[in-house]
Amino acid sequence: MKAPSKHRWAITWTGLAGLACLALLPAVPAFAQVERGAAIAALGAFMMVFLLFLAAFYVYFALALQTIAKKTNTENPWLAWIPIANIILMLNVAKKPVWWIILCFIPLVNIVIMIIVWMAIAEARGKPNWWGIMMIVPLLNLIVPGYLAWAD
Repeated sequence: MKAPSKHRWAITWTGLAGLACLALLPAVPAFAQVERGAAIAALGAFMMVFLLFLAAFYVYFALALQTIAKKTNTENPWLAWIPIANIILMLNVAKKPVWWIILCFIPLVNIVIMIIVWMAIAEARGKPNWWGIMMIVPLLNLIVPGYLAWAD
């Protein structure tokens, strides 16, 4: 008995792919009924909601960082509103060297560095340093800056 050739398997898979295309052919008109304008409008509405959420989070984070900087008597708390400069402000609050900003732009290293920085920020606010570790937990990372800023 001969083993099946590779060519025979290729024909079989091609035939199965052809049958799948034939089975999906009647569904084409159903997908064609959606108008292009409606799809673009839905995408635009989604993007608007996403951008509003992003702007609200940016304002929340900047206010929290500015409050943390004021409560730790760090110079220039207004840097919280400027992208990249807010990383320098975080390093100042954490009392880490400013050259660490280079480490913040290296993939994977930046995760470790930001955890260390947030741990130092938590200690600067008189909170346990494990609050900094909470910044890697989804949804808790939305709560931690507010807790460190506004909790007594």
